[in-house]
Amino acid sequence: MKAARYVLEYLKNNGVEYIFGIPAGSVNVIFDELYEMPEITPVVTKHEGAASYMAAAYAKYANRLSVCIGCSGPGGTNLVTGAANAMREHLPVLFITGAVPINTVGLNASQELDAAPIFAPVTKYSVRVSESKDVLAEVAKAVQIAVSGVPGPVHVALPIDVQAGQVEHKELPAPAVRKPVVPDAGTIRRVAEELAKRENGIIMAGQGVRGSVAELIELAEMLNWPIVTTPVAKGYLTEDHPLNAGVFGFAGHESASNLINTEVPNQALLVIGSSLGETATNNYNGNLNKGRFTIQMDFDPTVFNRKYPVDIPVLGDISLSLMFLIDELRAMGLSRKEEGELRKVDKPEPHILTDEYNTKNVFTALQNSLPANTRYTVDIGEFMSYVIHYMHVVDSHSFDINVHFGAMGSGISSAIGAKLADPERPVVSLTGDGCFFMHGMEILTAKEYNLPILFVVMNNARLGMVYHGHNLQYKRTHASFDQQETNIAAMAAAMGLPSFRVSSLEDLNDDFLKGFAELSGPAVLEVALKDNSIPPMGDRVKFLSSFGK
Repeated sequence: MKAARYVLEYLKNNGVEYIFGIPAGSVNVIFDELYEMPEITPVVTKHEGAASYMAAAYAKYANRLSVCIGCSGPGGTNLVTGAANAMREHLPVLFITGAVPINTVGLNASQELDAAPIFAPVTKYSVRVSESKDVLAEVAKAVQIAVSGVPGPVHVALPIDVQAGQVEHKELPAPAVRKPVVPDAGTIRRVAEELAKRENGIIMAGQGVRGSVAELIELAEMLNWPIVTTPVAKGYLTEDHPLNAGVFGFAGHESASNLINTEVPNQALLVIGSSLGETATNNYNGNLNKGRFTIQMDFDPTVFNRKYPVDIPVLGDISLSLMFLIDELRAMGLSRKEEGELRKVDKPEPHILTDEYNTKNVFTALQNSLPANTRYTVDIGEFMSYVIHYMHVVDSHSFDINVHFGAMGSGISSAIGAKLADPERPVVSLTGDGCFFMHGMEILTAKEYNLPILFVVMNNARLGMVYHGHNLQYKRTHASFDQQETNIAAMAAAMGLPSFRVSSLEDLNDDFLKGFAELSGPAVLEVALKDNSIPPMGDRVKFLSSFGK
């Protein structure tokens, strides 16, 4: 049996259903073997970079190993950005790249590149396999590393002749299993004692609470403490929960900032699943833990005491840490408060829809008419600020926002990965014209796989985030930041997709938008709008305004 076939058999046993990427010479052996393996579907994308973000989104929402593939040379290097993203988001993605035949290494073969050291800084493990007999063992090792401890991406480079080499029959390794990171019982007890003796505290929830929202809410209701979320955690806690004080950090809310910036005696800060990076802390706001007894929960030991001193670090899986902490508090006599007993928390002001044609009204009109359980994958651009600040979380896990390592166009790819992982949930990609011109051709991928996704393209014919950033920093912008006005709906129509272009708020009426609730395939909604308002970036506005002086 060919080494490549053993790899695919092993991946199938690990629950892999899709391989994202692009076929080419140095990986054709793997793609050829897929003919005889209908259990795994190759998702052939238009660009390897897009494939890497699809694989990441799939890993996130399917909660399992994902696989991405690219050829040697430029195909492989196109995957590096996505690997760095998966590393930042702690997502188990196996990146496979092809390589030139072993006997041509060093002879300037076409697309020759030693990819292993290139991937090494952005993966947990990166290796090139030189003999067919070692392929299965190395892939199994990489997959185990990907899912273990702090999950993350791994990379295996397979020369084409190594893929094609015949290997003796061998038993497949057992599927990779992640052992939970169990928190120390004594540390949990110390945390419970500190929390119980403080009447005041703030819970700060980051992306690590994904999958543990119920426990987060139970803990908050036992302590009766307000919750602020980081930008990437928007979407986990519904807007109507009485203790939800909004988003703190990039594009956050005044209600959350007031909580953080107001010093209260004997107050605690409980950070759950956030590494306390720049966007989560409003540019490293010094008030975050000033005068506060600080506890930080995470499964990554490297996040403790980076910028902010931590009184008690709790190393362990968030779900386990929260469950054990709740049990300790219950044993100490604390119980969950009824809704009427919960404290009054200042909340973000709800946006009231007006008749002005601007970004916040467009998003409000969209959300009012689309299904409540819609998942929005949010791209990189000025519109992202409006999403974080104004759109409401009405159903848990409803926003995919990537301010960590999101590339322009990643929200388009993430929509496809999210839809494949969770086919029953409606998915809307919120993107911009700049993003579309980078990875917009992936709408064809959605078409070819018959995925009902609505791609909303905010078209202001310029690089909006760059435009506003330069205006704030330097009080001027370069003419090159504007782009030629292009009818993106017409482009989509030329590709055979249903497409619509709106240029007024009246176009976004209920009857019009309700038609998107039952798509049979992808559709494109272009919003032609040049909004000159300063995006609601919170303290980022002050930072940019002062930085250019």
